[in-house]
Amino acid sequence: MGTCCNSSTVLKLCFLWLQLICVQCHGRILKDDTSSSDQFKNRFQKIFLSILFGMFTGLICALVFAWLVRSFVRYINKAPILKGPVVFSPKIPSKTLQSALANDTQLIGSSSSGKYYRTVLDNGLTVAVKRMEPGSPQLHTKSFKRRIQHELELIASLRHRNLMSLRAYVRESNTFFLVYDYVNTGSLEDVMNKVRENQLQLTWEVRLRIAVGIVKALQYLHFSCNPTVLHRNLKPTNVMLDAEFEPRLADCGLAKIIPTLNLPAASNYGPPESFQSCSRYTDKSDVFSFGVILGVLLTGKYPTDPFFGDTSTGGSLARWLQRLQEAGDAREALDKSILGEEVEEDEMLMAVKIAVVCLSDMPADRPSSDELVSMLTQLNSF
Repeated sequence: MGTCCNSSTVLKLCFLWLQLICVQCHGRILKDDTSSSDQFKNRFQKIFLSILFGMFTGLICALVFAWLVRSFVRYINKAPILKGPVVFSPKIPSKTLQSALANDTQLIGSSSSGKYYRTVLDNGLTVAVKRMEPGSPQLHTKSFKRRIQHELELIASLRHRNLMSLRAYVRESNTFFLVYDYVNTGSLEDVMNKVRENQLQLTWEVRLRIAVGIVKALQYLHFSCNPTVLHRNLKPTNVMLDAEFEPRLADCGLAKIIPTLNLPAASNYGPPESFQSCSRYTDKSDVFSFGVILGVLLTGKYPTDPFFGDTSTGGSLARWLQRLQEAGDAREALDKSILGEEVEEDEMLMAVKIAVVCLSDMPADRPSSDELVSMLTQLNSF
């Protein structure tokens, strides 16, 4: 019995010892596994951060490199400020152009944007020269001169039978000389002044042809040019007439170069929105100015006529035409010198309706220049 008890006790002790060894081994295994897991996590975090840092550094380097390349390309492509004559027509010799401008020239007109001269080149070609001097000191900077140069090159690229094409320009210090074809008939304002003084008879057929030519030029600027070109300063002094009374728009786009040129136009021929913000000027703004010119052709009256100082007229050519149209008395607005055949009167009355629509206060209510071409040409065959 004693031996058996001792054996049982020894077995129990051995079993407990084995359990203790197992527990210790298990603890060591768990401890080793935890340590390995932590090491793996730390290593993974280091690798992830290294990759992330490398990607961020690479992105920064790529952006800096792209900026340097773009700056270099801009510097290379930056247009220099050209000196001397810049000629766009083979008919004009560049060597004699600048000397011709220095000679005595004949003043043929002036406007808020500059003075117009008539001069003859050495080869016998007669040209019209516009002397343009930006008045504001900040407009004499290199960036502004470079901008003028870019815009003049754009204007010189415009080609339409009803536009005055820019043939050349010369920059001297802060003055730009713009060279155009010479038109001896003068401007629409010159012609209408002769009509008012009974020195010239201008029939409705000729007046309608002038209106159609003007709106065809606007159609080209608004729909055929990319980007769209806005005239911004459309008025009778900027509508030149050739020997056949075919109109050719001058000063196209110059108001964009010198924004102050918009002010005189806004007072008489500009749309209501031009008083609020120059940034709101659109192709429909040009249409409003055309509406005023069409009103001048129909009535023989200018918007500056003292006649419109009377409150009964509404204070402007546009309001006067609108009131007469609403009252059904549009015939009273027509220039008495062109009243005659019944068919022509019907055409003129339709033209009054077109002018009134063009003179709408809201740009959205005005037709486009593209629509105006169809509307006016349907009045007669062109």
